[in-house]
Amino acid sequence: MDLIRPSVLFLLHVVSVNCSPEILVDVVVDRYYIPRVCPREVETEDFIRYHFNGTLFADGKKFDSSHDRGKAFISQVGLGRLITGMDRGLQGMCVNERRKITIPPHLAFGSVGTGGVIPADAVLVYDVLLLDIWNTEDKVVIRTLHKPASCNRTTVASDFVRYHYNGTLLSGEAFDSSYSRNTTYDTYLGQGDLITGMEEGLLGMCVAERRLIIVPPFLAYGENGSGIAVPPQATLVFEVLLVDLFNPKDDLIVEVKEVPVACTRRTVKGDYIRYHYNGTFQDGTAFDSSYQRNSTYNTYVGMGYVIRGMDKALQGLCMGEKRRITVPPHMAYGEDGVGDLIPGSAVLVFEIHVIDFHNPKDLVKIKVTHKPRDCNVMTETDDLIQYRYNCSLMDGTLLYSSDQYDSPSTTTLGASKVILGLEEGLSGMCVGERREVVIPPHWGHGEDGAGGVPRSAVLFFELELVELQKGVPEGYMFVWLGDGPDPLFPAMDLNGDKEVPLEEFTSFIMIQVKEGKGRLRPGVDTASIIKDMFNNQDRNSDGKIVEDELNEQVEEQVRRDEL
Repeated sequence: MDLIRPSVLFLLHVVSVNCSPEILVDVVVDRYYIPRVCPREVETEDFIRYHFNGTLFADGKKFDSSHDRGKAFISQVGLGRLITGMDRGLQGMCVNERRKITIPPHLAFGSVGTGGVIPADAVLVYDVLLLDIWNTEDKVVIRTLHKPASCNRTTVASDFVRYHYNGTLLSGEAFDSSYSRNTTYDTYLGQGDLITGMEEGLLGMCVAERRLIIVPPFLAYGENGSGIAVPPQATLVFEVLLVDLFNPKDDLIVEVKEVPVACTRRTVKGDYIRYHYNGTFQDGTAFDSSYQRNSTYNTYVGMGYVIRGMDKALQGLCMGEKRRITVPPHMAYGEDGVGDLIPGSAVLVFEIHVIDFHNPKDLVKIKVTHKPRDCNVMTETDDLIQYRYNCSLMDGTLLYSSDQYDSPSTTTLGASKVILGLEEGLSGMCVGERREVVIPPHWGHGEDGAGGVPRSAVLFFELELVELQKGVPEGYMFVWLGDGPDPLFPAMDLNGDKEVPLEEFTSFIMIQVKEGKGRLRPGVDTASIIKDMFNNQDRNSDGKIVEDELNEQVEEQVRRDEL
């Protein structure tokens, strides 16, 4: 906590500066600017760095100035390294304080003066700005400005850290900032790559923690300083935000957030997975999200199509599972990062939600949830059926439903009117039977998807067979359910007049259907089918079939069958 400047710092014998110099017996201090906050005051044996202008009291003539030399003055206080008056006048001073110190001759250069610059018995006036204070007993000062509520790990020697900082001198003058370069400072701890005080100040930090680190000169750049930005013997103040940390020995960290109650299968190498994710750095800054694109990320598991850490983390997952995955940089994008998106040596955190997965070798999975006791007639190719359905993604998102329409869906099995997996799921069903059918994408809409179906999506169907009309093979309009009449024409010639017009032919066919001896193609207008059949038999198109025409048709069929 910063300390507010006390009302009295020290006691000196004060003489009005308007008095004649002959009567000055002690130092006179005019504290004409005092900073609002003063965490530390100058004491005996402290080292200080300060600027000054020195003038003669008598005529105001300047005899010395650190400003003119462009270099602050550095000394130790109270041990006789300064003139006595200055030793006294600097006591109790705060950094950034400005003082005018008036010193009588006997506490300055006395009756001798010095070097022709300061005459004998001269009263001296120093206008001082204090820039820095330190002591050889000082240690690194660490003040925590903010600490996150959750802190699972703190920095230790050998960790690699990425942090932002603002660097100032003790006077508040800025000398460096990572923010101005728009890049973090990245380094290993405990390997001597940083000044000693910074190494110490960064230990024990959490990601997203903010600290104020005050480093005395002998734990910073010492008497040499650093270039023109850091002067010699400068105390350095760093405001640090830890952005990231990891250790070269770190492995993947997987935190399971949610697992479905029913998990009959987990991902393995070679599976194809669709998942949503939010990608952030350890400080919570987002860098990518599949949700923002409204599209899952789709890839093969364990085959090197994603970063190594993610490839490993995607194994052993259930459909619907949610995980938090922390990937160290050596299992992500390493020292190079990815352009402006991901910095070098960044730890990546992924919150993932598995939507579905499948294997290219998967078959359609069918589960019968209800089967009627009377199940003698089952669906097969060429049958015309009506069925109800709900079609969802594996996360429960409803895509389509027959309930959205006025009547159940109708299709002919084997006619390629529905996806292959649904054909499979509808085959072998009884009327009233209900099924749950899981269709992998290579049995569904594949890599391209369709309409509202995402690419490579596994589909979940709830099916109920409502109606079944047995069909006839492709290319046929009517089939006999057993052996037909032999000879055929007399059976067709219901009135025995040796000719069969359309009306008589229609009656004959309908009798066969009614008695279960024959079957018309379902789903097509009956009159149209019978008329097409009649026209096929009526070779001369005279509106009636005679026995010779029928025999010719039969003989042609026999020849075709023999070929």
